[in-house]
Amino acid sequence: MGKVIVVTGASSGFGALAVRSLARAGHTVYAGMRETLGRNAPAVADLGAFGAENGVDVHAVELDVQSQESADAAVQLIISEQGRLDVVVHNAGHMVTGPAEAFTPEQYAALYDINVLGTQRVNRAALPFLRSQHSGHVVWVGSSSTRGGTPPYLAPYFAAKAAMDAVAVSYRAELLRFGIETTIVVPGAFTHGTNHFAHSGSPADEDVATAYEEFYPGLMDQVGARLAELEPSWASVTAVADAIVSVVGASKPPFRVHIDPSSDGAEVVNAVADRVRSEFLRRVELADLI
Repeated sequence: MGKVIVVTGASSGFGALAVRSLARAGHTVYAGMRETLGRNAPAVADLGAFGAENGVDVHAVELDVQSQESADAAVQLIISEQGRLDVVVHNAGHMVTGPAEAFTPEQYAALYDINVLGTQRVNRAALPFLRSQHSGHVVWVGSSSTRGGTPPYLAPYFAAKAAMDAVAVSYRAELLRFGIETTIVVPGAFTHGTNHFAHSGSPADEDVATAYEEFYPGLMDQVGARLAELEPSWASVTAVADAIVSVVGASKPPFRVHIDPSSDGAEVVNAVADRVRSEFLRRVELADLI
């Protein structure tokens, strides 16, 4: 039986790919995106054409993760149309590149608002329904940058993704007794097939950014080129969408799944961290939350 799923940040990138792959797998999928009547109207039209051509059940829904009202309205619409909601996929996010010092505190806060607080708004909209059902699945699209090898000039993004991972870990234990599963999907650095680097934000303090060029000339270009060289020729961002389909369809979903063709080491470190946490839960007599 197909599930009712909402995917945030689904106008492009991992989100758009996941929506299409989930729909092909037989699920009813809502692609959450901002400005469905504005700048994302072409994405809405593309989704509609995809649904008609493939005979699958996909819908665009207005969902701005920076607005609690928008998140509430999107979830209410899905419930009113489908009578239930089974899976929430937290995919919405934004990347910035540049020297950490050159970003203003307001820029850090804005990035945290999208990547972390956005998940909280959607959870507060959706979890009351999932808890009342005593079933559901929350899927978080994280990043290997939270614990893997990380280059400089991505500090605000890495910090936000690390915070999101920490929130997801806590939610996992707090939702298990309601019958709600948690999975963190951990993509590595994909330099092709998404717009993450092309659409990344830049620091507001241009004077500070320029000062760093004296000792770090062209560093971001160097990082981007080297990441592309490390990425195997067979790597494809569709693997991330495939992983989401796999965990959503699993009878017992895994807690964490890595899709990292460049092998930056996150899988090794996460394995240790997750094992240490499991051992501690046993020590405090909460083994059922592992």
